Amino acid sequence: MNKDDLSSLSRPLYPIPDYVSEALETAGLTQAYDDRPPYQRNDYISWITRAKREDTRQRRLDQMLDELRDGGVYMKMEWNPDRSGQVESGDRQ
Repeated sequence: MNKDDLSSLSRPLYPIPDYVSEALETAGLTQAYDDRPPYQRNDYISWITRAKREDTRQRRLDQMLDELRDGGVYMKMEWNPDRSGQVESGDRQ
């Protein structure tokens, strides 16, 4: 499966809001976000945008940015990209 192919997701697809794109770019984490599997990217966006309160949205956005920065964590759970079939960014052709 192509890493950018979201067609296999059975969940609703959530478009990335401008404020999330801007936060990723400002933090220099756009590539780290893009390297995550489609289900994780979709889950993060869904989780962030479903928050009713602005402070909750910001806290969730901050958590996503921290997890992308630190690597190896997804929604406060250990995540090993090598075991999930992901290709390290330096290994792409």
